[in-house]
Amino acid sequence: MSLFASISVPLAVSPVAKPFLPWAEKGTPEAACKNTDPSISCRLVWNVSKNTDFTQFWATWLDKPLTTLLWIIMTFVVALVVKNIAHRMITKVTLRMAEGTMSEKVRERSRTVFEGSPALLNRRRAQRAQTLGSVLRSIASIIIMGTAAFSILGSLGLNLAPILASASVIGVAVGFGAQNIVKDFLAGLFMLLEDQYGVGDVIDVGSAKGTVEAVTLRVTRMRDVNGVVWYVPNGEIKKVGNESQNWGRAVLDIPVDINEDTEKVKEILQTTADELAADGAWHDLVLEQPSVWGVQALAGDAVVIRIVLKTAPGKQGDIARELRERVKRAFDEAGVTVATPAP
Repeated sequence: MSLFASISVPLAVSPVAKPFLPWAEKGTPEAACKNTDPSISCRLVWNVSKNTDFTQFWATWLDKPLTTLLWIIMTFVVALVVKNIAHRMITKVTLRMAEGTMSEKVRERSRTVFEGSPALLNRRRAQRAQTLGSVLRSIASIIIMGTAAFSILGSLGLNLAPILASASVIGVAVGFGAQNIVKDFLAGLFMLLEDQYGVGDVIDVGSAKGTVEAVTLRVTRMRDVNGVVWYVPNGEIKKVGNESQNWGRAVLDIPVDINEDTEKVKEILQTTADELAADGAWHDLVLEQPSVWGVQALAGDAVVIRIVLKTAPGKQGDIARELRERVKRAFDEAGVTVATPAP
């Protein structure tokens, strides 16, 4: 026999495996939870504790309430995250919409001194973005949080069918009674989207004319030349004339005696308007060289000659008044007689 064969090596006997926990019991989660299809939480409790009594206590008293509470918390957290994301997206979209879709090169070529002012542009954009963003964020919050609320109520076992039916009936009743309000809101929303007018613009809505002081989705507040404040519902505005958007035009129809030399009168008007445009106090308000269009009408003993000036937005009234004073002085010096046109 060989030396290695004569050496006997005792075989190692593996000890009996002991449970990890001293109170661990044998069994299955189905038996411990007394359910052929136990919940995830009950399975987890059994796998961790391996105790039948504790698992049954959990399944009887704690499983459903804690699972429902966890579901409510998760639903609420997910709703808050989705709402936050939606709000950020709405803010970005409204800011982009407020800036407009015109390319920057085209905007630079077409803007005037006043409409291109950073302060004016920023104010109008901020106003539009703030109003639109506020409405859209409110709508998003109502939809998202409302959906989360109904999900939570459903998880609590509440029957939602009667609630939805009641909400539908109430919604229809409110819709019939609030048609004008909905109309005002939709008109205000499109007005802001299209940038038809804003705070500081002089507008004419037919029933009222004045300077816009405030714009909301429901009503436009404006003040006329007499200081009267008008509140016009947006849904009632069928058409609007904006006298201060981008640029304005001062139009003067000057009536002179029919015997006056029209060429001489046109030359006086052109010289007077050019002097006004070159004046340092008015230079920035006149955007183009004044133009005498010529004889506008023959009215009885008068010849009406028209002169126009392209002006900064909202400044056509000031320039027209100043030009009338200068024309009056120029006519007095030249001996030109101003006539009264026939009605």
